[in-house]
Amino acid sequence: MRNLTSPQADICLILEGTYPYVLGGVSQWAHELISDLSDHTFHLWTVVAPSADTTLQYPLPNNVVGITPVVLQNLPPGNRPFGSAGPLFKRLKKPLIRLQTEGRLEDLKEVLDILGPHRDKLGRRVLLDSHDAWEFMVGMYQTYFSGLSFIDYFWSWRGLFDGLFSVLLTEIPRAGAYHAVSTGYAGLLAARATLETGRPALLTEHGIYTNERRIEISISDWVQAPSFSRLSIDKKAPDLKDLWIQTFENYSRVCYQAVDQIITLYQGNQRFQEVDGASSEKFRIIPNGINYAEFAGIAREKERVPTIALIGRVVPIKDVKTFIRATALLVKTLPDLRAYVIGPKDADAAYFDECKDLVKHLGLEKTMLFTGRVDTKDYLGKIDVNVLTSVSEAQPLVILEAAALGIPSVATDVGSCREMILGTATPSMALGPGGEITPLSSPQQTAQAVLRLLQDREWYERASRASQERVRRYYNQADLVAEYQDIYRDALARSKNSQLVEV
Repeated sequence: MRNLTSPQADICLILEGTYPYVLGGVSQWAHELISDLSDHTFHLWTVVAPSADTTLQYPLPNNVVGITPVVLQNLPPGNRPFGSAGPLFKRLKKPLIRLQTEGRLEDLKEVLDILGPHRDKLGRRVLLDSHDAWEFMVGMYQTYFSGLSFIDYFWSWRGLFDGLFSVLLTEIPRAGAYHAVSTGYAGLLAARATLETGRPALLTEHGIYTNERRIEISISDWVQAPSFSRLSIDKKAPDLKDLWIQTFENYSRVCYQAVDQIITLYQGNQRFQEVDGASSEKFRIIPNGINYAEFAGIAREKERVPTIALIGRVVPIKDVKTFIRATALLVKTLPDLRAYVIGPKDADAAYFDECKDLVKHLGLEKTMLFTGRVDTKDYLGKIDVNVLTSVSEAQPLVILEAAALGIPSVATDVGSCREMILGTATPSMALGPGGEITPLSSPQQTAQAVLRLLQDREWYERASRASQERVRRYYNQADLVAEYQDIYRDALARSKNSQLVEV
């Protein structure tokens, strides 16, 4: 692999748990953005979990000139002796607590100002393992969470602050502008970069990070709420799930305050961003796009049994089980139906095993195929209806890719699925529906919508034409990339004309 340690890039793209190590819609968007904007150089600032597989899943474009990983919860011990940490924690106490509980940019700046002169000495020994760190943690526990198990709080505190300090101490890559692809830790890095360098920072949210963390944490078994909280009729005291959720909400607020523009894929996202503290004056909508000509040119197989597909990773947020149950209902009317689940099977091994067991229980072994990691272009020509049963999405590209071939979609009412399938503005809505929208976790209504498309040829053809024309007019990648080109040029011009701080 070529040397990726070059000096300043035009754009530092800040990514968390995604490109270039994970396949998926956000990763594909990042890869295509970089590839299409070949006149700009990019540095990838990548936030990864300590156990993450960092095998490249994409060939890096030639204009990627550097990669700087930030490994969460893996804080190094510290390079040099520090002495007593008491005075440091005394200064850090108020801004750190406010950062976790109020989410103000000025508190992040104060924390950075305090840590900055000592950054080459600080690490796990001082910030997590010292007696002063212990006293700081105990004080937070007694003030805010004394009703919880101390042991559970201790490990949550270490996890949260290990992640925070990993972000605040890592080296900042040199770049003309910083572009985060989510809030969370990536958003904190963007806020830190613009505070410390004076260069512009931007944010693109595909899905709303805080919403996804709320779902993940609420169904998790790694964060336990105390059993007594479920029995009380009084106002529930904060539990550990509240601690994690509120922390990420406040990190999002910090990011929203720091960046110059808050770009999202569709209008519905902006309501959530405003609730989380974003200023509508910074809002901008740039939907994802696809290479229309490339997908429209895929030949569709004419002689085949009725075929449906869910395209996505086999993970709970995709609610693959609802797709499986809908398929079981469909085969009662269409016994020769073929159903594909097209996407990686190894993202959540336990969930994949549950899905396989459900397929066996429902007698669908001859109907359903889990393809694993494949090129979706090899399968799109075989499909009659694209099905999406997710409980959370942003703007799933699979709907656009299928639409380019004239394949209608049946999708849950999440993210921008309604806009992509039904349209929002009058000219788009006038094209007609490109499929149907269904409620969450509803195998019966999903099956009914799919069956209508497969059995009513006239309805299918109308939906096919509408979906193809909608993506051609409103989601052509070349038009949307041009908007990012303008944003980057403006940010880099402002960067050159400002009094900048060298990193």
